Amino acid sequence: MISSNTNRPGSRFDRAVSVFKKQGGILRTAQALREGIHPDTLYTLRDSGMLEVMSRGVYRLADSSPLGNPDLVTVATRVPGGVICLISALAFHELTTQIPHEVHVALPRGAEEPRLDHPPIKTYRFSGEAYTEGVETHKLDSVIVRIYSPEKTLADCFKFRNKVGLDTVVEAVRFYRERKRVKVDDLMRYAAICRVRKVIRPYLEAIL
Repeated sequence: MISSNTNRPGSRFDRAVSVFKKQGGILRTAQALREGIHPDTLYTLRDSGMLEVMSRGVYRLADSSPLGNPDLVTVATRVPGGVICLISALAFHELTTQIPHEVHVALPRGAEEPRLDHPPIKTYRFSGEAYTEGVETHKLDSVIVRIYSPEKTLADCFKFRNKVGLDTVVEAVRFYRERKRVKVDDLMRYAAICRVRKVIRPYLEAIL
């Protein structure tokens, strides 16, 4: 428990809470330490119930508003080099009826495999422009989350069609045509990067 004396304005606990609030209410352990929060302070706030554990090493102020995208926020916090991709990106852009049971994350080749206890993730290794191009940044629950654009995601899904399922890809193309402004040049540029120009062209011609 945190006593009224240690929780008074200006105390180390009060300062720690202020740091969390400035960072949107969520911090990794390493971030908290860099901000000058002592480990004992962090763990006392956790044990008192003022902080809740989102995932191993990720803490959130317990009195914050409910998260709208807890899984994506946790992954973005724990895996800062990752980019939300494939089924998870389709779901974010409302281009699928699939409900992802794990967060799909693109990582650069050679990156260490993330170790998360929650949420479950599935990683894919991208290289060169396939990893760096088409990345959008979205602020979700005060956290910057990197997600591939709809057009890059479609190209990626065609590339990994054997893993995500061709039916899912065709459905995504249909939703894209119905719900988004079709950006042909972007689609073909990402298709070239993903080496699926010949595969995607018939589907693209069918929706134009």
